[in-house]
Amino acid sequence: MNKLPGKTAFITGGSKGIGYGIAESLLKEGMNVAITSRTQQAADEAAVKLSKIGTGKVIGLASDVRDLDSQKAAVEKTVKTFGGIDVLVANAGLGHFANVLDMTPDQWNETIDTNLTGVFYSVKAALDAIIKSQGYIITIASLAGTNFFPTASAYNASKFGLVGFTQAIMLDLRDKGVKVSTIMPGSVATHFNDHEPNARDAWKIQPEDLGQMTVDLLKMHPRTLPSKIEVRPSQPAKG
Repeated sequence: MNKLPGKTAFITGGSKGIGYGIAESLLKEGMNVAITSRTQQAADEAAVKLSKIGTGKVIGLASDVRDLDSQKAAVEKTVKTFGGIDVLVANAGLGHFANVLDMTPDQWNETIDTNLTGVFYSVKAALDAIIKSQGYIITIASLAGTNFFPTASAYNASKFGLVGFTQAIMLDLRDKGVKVSTIMPGSVATHFNDHEPNARDAWKIQPEDLGQMTVDLLKMHPRTLPSKIEVRPSQPAKG
């Protein structure tokens, strides 16, 4: 893709955290960005802040990745506003953590529906536009997609599934000129799981680090595809 100014990215869950950090980095490269959130208020508030960054334009859209029609409507609005979509960043996700003895069906379903089925819906909604632009699909998975741990049965299942899904569609779509990668971060300084980022998070991966990684992927020579990227803090937390 190399030349990014004027290209358009559609980022799910872009009102905060990793999605917001990626939006910042792409706007600084001169790209146009559509971010989604479950509420229009959150999307609008983030879009106002992002509009002060870089030379690209940004819109905020209310959309729930668990609803295919909702995703299709957000994609249609993005295409109508910017003329197409060159990059899909499927970032929206959540986590419920509990021993399987205590995990409720509602917690299980919300995790799988958001982290796995929601990515499928995002891809399906944007796929015609992405194929037309011969663009790029990037999913945000987790190291939990390769490392299992207790109290994470739903989260592990969703992220293991997401990694497998992304690698499979990479093979499905490369003959269409579409590149597909999954980024698998470890600890990131975000609001995930009701955490409030603070100074003690300095050792963690920062959202802007993943934004820079996304830019690097988009600028990589078309002949080369880092299809699965594991990302860890360079130093673990002390104490």
